[in-house]
Amino acid sequence: MRTENRRVKYLTLLALVVGSGLGLLSATQPWFTIEVKDVANHAGAVTVAGSAAAPALTALSLAGLALTAALAIAGPAFRMVLSVLGVLIGVSIVYSALSVLADPLRAVGGAITSATGVAGEASLRRLVESTTTEFWPWFAVVGGVIVALAGIAAIVFVRAWPGPSRRYQARFAGEDGRSAEEAVGELAGDDHDEPALAGDAADAGDEGDDDEARAAAEGDTPEAPTALDRDAAIDSWDELSRGDDPTR
Repeated sequence: MRTENRRVKYLTLLALVVGSGLGLLSATQPWFTIEVKDVANHAGAVTVAGSAAAPALTALSLAGLALTAALAIAGPAFRMVLSVLGVLIGVSIVYSALSVLADPLRAVGGAITSATGVAGEASLRRLVESTTTEFWPWFAVVGGVIVALAGIAAIVFVRAWPGPSRRYQARFAGEDGRSAEEAVGELAGDDHDEPALAGDAADAGDEGDDDEARAAAEGDTPEAPTALDRDAAIDSWDELSRGDDPTR
């Protein structure tokens, strides 16, 4: 069961990446080719890219990619919020593309005005001879649908997803890899054992005192330096001060 939940999680995240990637790719490609009449020697075709026809598409697609990364490491409660946000992003991508397909001239009016200098919706409609729609807007629609479906799948299965990797969790562990709870429990156990340890230390101190008394009685204590040794050391220091070699 855990393997199945992990597979569902990865497939959902992959769907979000694919859908957002399709929207982002579509925004960089030409959507429309507009044939305009001869106006001030500006006759010919005007090509309009998706980023100009649907300016919000690029931002929505990037938001979908960022959402994927956040959803991969989020906790259970935050995953639900992100999943709902994913559905909204997918629906917004679809709406952005379909609204442009419904009225291409209104979406590309700014590009035609920049190319010809003619402004006004009525003037632009008289100026345009034909409009050719490429297949790239439909890529954006498909991408938005995939993102929305992935968000719905995340809402349904989000509680069954495995948790994020331990690298994204705050851990307070000891050098031996124990968790904070284990370390606290062991410290609590040590507190209960403290009186016994104190008693052991006292016993060890008594035994040490007995050993020292026994050694003193047997004459095993180290002898202190004699007065002769101290005088010899002083004489050697004086000879060094005078520049004489005391080892001669």
